[in-house]
Amino acid sequence: MKIAMISLHGNPLTALRDPDAAGRRLHVAKLSEELHRLGHELSIYTRRTDPRLPERVLLADGFEVVHVPAGPAEALDQDGVVPHTGEFVKALTIEWAAGPPDLIHAHHWTSGLAAVLSARRTAIPIVQSFHGLGGADSADIERLVARGATGVVATSAQEAGELVRLGVRRSRISTVPWGVDTSVFTPGGPATARTGRLRVLVTADLAPDDGVDDLIVALTAVSHTELVVVGGPPRRFLKGNAEYERLCELMARNAVADRVSVIGRVPHSEMPSLIRSADVVACPRRRPSFGIVALEAMACGVPVVASATGGLAESVVHQVTGLLVPPHNPTLLARALRALLGDEVRRQALGAAGQDRVTIRYGWDRVGLDAVRAYEHATGPEVITAQRGPAQVYTRLRRPLVRDEPAG
Repeated sequence: MKIAMISLHGNPLTALRDPDAAGRRLHVAKLSEELHRLGHELSIYTRRTDPRLPERVLLADGFEVVHVPAGPAEALDQDGVVPHTGEFVKALTIEWAAGPPDLIHAHHWTSGLAAVLSARRTAIPIVQSFHGLGGADSADIERLVARGATGVVATSAQEAGELVRLGVRRSRISTVPWGVDTSVFTPGGPATARTGRLRVLVTADLAPDDGVDDLIVALTAVSHTELVVVGGPPRRFLKGNAEYERLCELMARNAVADRVSVIGRVPHSEMPSLIRSADVVACPRRRPSFGIVALEAMACGVPVVASATGGLAESVVHQVTGLLVPPHNPTLLARALRALLGDEVRRQALGAAGQDRVTIRYGWDRVGLDAVRAYEHATGPEVITAQRGPAQVYTRLRRPLVRDEPAG
């Protein structure tokens, strides 16, 4: 199959060359690698962000990254990218007139918009991955993009439910989770140095919904234990961060400041050793999250205590690979932490089960096969015939969002 991947905002090529890459661009890069390994031909289309980049970079036979000129050749945020969608669409339309792909897989609604507009006069099947719905201001666009696609991929059952509420027919939704590199996140390997205390590790963007404050309160009921908080701005920029200052006040008020270390953002390549140094990884988020950190912890053989919400409730199997607790409940969070920290044998059993689960369900070999099944589901002739409204999407969106759209 000849597959066109669209990642308008976020260059997967940099992820393939950067051991510290994370997030959506890493997902697109690893998925593309796996699909190529399975024998598919891949072209990844992304916006040129550096004038020194060649138009095409051949990674292997039948596997390339195409840097499309659309707007200034510099990094732009999502809002800055949207006005240049028309230029991106024009380039794709010209390219695909000469040799169309068998299928388009777009990542995020910005890429989906470009896919729908580029293929609006063709029968090229479009598979759309939102990687979490933005809602609010982008809800109408997400709805129109979903209607213009032949298939929509959800990362979890929770996201699939959100897509149904958005108006996507359940029969058009496939579930393909985010993957974990099980050659990097392993039980064996170096571990970050630690003190003589038991260790709980949490990653956070330093936002209130991360639930770090719940962990700080819970720590008052968990003795001989330290909490290590990873994420947010780099360490040198923590001071002055509003959420960091709030958490520091909470630590002082609960007399646990000497047992909490906030180390700020670290390179993704350092996460395996940090996770291996922990006795438990906590994911106390209050809002739905796919929970890639929980999976990385399980891959390292470390048990997880997580909020029973969103994708976390699907990836962590209660009493098997970790413990699930209601979000925003420090009392039950403390109880779950005590249950695991006080029982090393149980931690080892849960950790081993977690490693098995990730290897079987979330390794890139399995995720690649799931993606192929989603493509097959979206490429039947009856599905393409029933594709809804690409012309309508173009008509409704061209004025507010798209400049330099293709003529005719």
